[in-house]
Amino acid sequence: MSIEWVNQAIDDLRAWGRSRDVEVDADEVRLLCDYASDYLNVNEPGDFTPETFDELLLSIYPRKVIAPPESARETVSAARTLVAYLSERGAVGEETAALMRGRLDDIEPRLPEALADPANFGMAKSLFSSIGPESLEQSIAIPSGEVPDLGEAPCDCPGCTPLPAARLASPDDLRAGLASVPMLAEQPPADSGGDPMEAWAQAVARMLEPGTRGAVTGSAELDEGLYDLFDMLYRLQVRVPVTVIGDYLDEIAGDGGADLDAVLDRLAWHGMIQVTGDTAELTPLAVWGLREHYQSLGLDAPQASDLAEADARGLIEGLLEGVPAELAEDDISRWLTGRAAGEAAAELLGAASGAPAVARGIAITIVDRLGPEAEPQVRDYLDDQELRPHAIHWLAARGLPAPQLTQEELLWVSVDMLALAMPAAEEDLEVFAENMAASGPPAHMIEEMWRVDHPDVVDVLELLGRSIPDGTVAKAARKAAFKARSRAIR
Repeated sequence: MSIEWVNQAIDDLRAWGRSRDVEVDADEVRLLCDYASDYLNVNEPGDFTPETFDELLLSIYPRKVIAPPESARETVSAARTLVAYLSERGAVGEETAALMRGRLDDIEPRLPEALADPANFGMAKSLFSSIGPESLEQSIAIPSGEVPDLGEAPCDCPGCTPLPAARLASPDDLRAGLASVPMLAEQPPADSGGDPMEAWAQAVARMLEPGTRGAVTGSAELDEGLYDLFDMLYRLQVRVPVTVIGDYLDEIAGDGGADLDAVLDRLAWHGMIQVTGDTAELTPLAVWGLREHYQSLGLDAPQASDLAEADARGLIEGLLEGVPAELAEDDISRWLTGRAAGEAAAELLGAASGAPAVARGIAITIVDRLGPEAEPQVRDYLDDQELRPHAIHWLAARGLPAPQLTQEELLWVSVDMLALAMPAAEEDLEVFAENMAASGPPAHMIEEMWRVDHPDVVDVLELLGRSIPDGTVAKAARKAAFKARSRAIR
């Protein structure tokens, strides 16, 4: 966006309005100019055409701005003021200006419908997009932006470093997985008549013993460090870059270093590691075998509960505690499969009522998977102040009768959606800033957010103030945060 020409145009527009005693909605005109510049290649006032207003007001504006349908008249009025200014300043010819006025006459009765169309649920939709599907993937136990340090082994004392709860595959899946372990196919356990899972547990235990002398990795030095490597991967419970494993192996391999690809191939052959692209993680069988080994040592190795069997509150809390994406998706799908749509909606919304924004957002995201058959249960929450805007959106998106959001509710839900985005934003402020630059709240909305009675409004505004690239909008956010903080003190 060329901010310079927009700023200059707004300054000229204000002066033009004062000289003619014309009331100018400068904020609304600025918004129109910003979007025209961003999306329609309008790089100066003279680039506006009649077609620009069709695309701007009936497509871009409804998608990008939360605004009640009754505000359409104000928006079109601001556009007419812009046309008058363009005409009198000679930026467009009178014939073109006349065509623009005709287009605006045609757009005015159509704009309320465009603003009410659930497919164009402007800011909330945009903010959901900025959060992205990774909103449920807050499971990575690695500090913000850092890779794990595998250089130092953890203390074995359970009081110092208790083991995290492990998510285990089902017994049937684990037994079936044994057939895919190359080592077991080529070197069957000596006691083939016993329990194959018990034989696997013994095989894992032998790999962790210091006397393997290179039988696992091909290097005696590397075999010595396997317990620490597997222990750290067990604690992390996420994929890690293979380069991190390589750095760890190089530290214990001595001057010659380690052949990372060869070692990973050996660990995969033993059924302990699975490599996907540039990342690696323990196999489900390795997680099970390590847990068995820890228990044999007398360590407390808890098993994570199956979230599909929890109630709605337990499901939400479990997802908040951290679950890898594929497990989260499986848990959610199985949880929903065990309930009728209405029952699921009632449980989730009941758990979300009064909950923090992130928990509420997870509940709403899951409810959004449900079809129209959950309408009665969702409609019941139109009387809940915090859930009402989300319920209205849910109903409208399915073509069901729904009340219109008031301006206060629109502001509230915009703050709520941003509050939901805060954990991910703090993890990667640069990505959040890019999303806000593309689809964030306009300055005039941010300026009013301080009035919203939302527990996270100050944090949201402060986040916007330090992340929005546009200095003018960022300043508006910081100013609004100051007002919100002052309002809370009073």
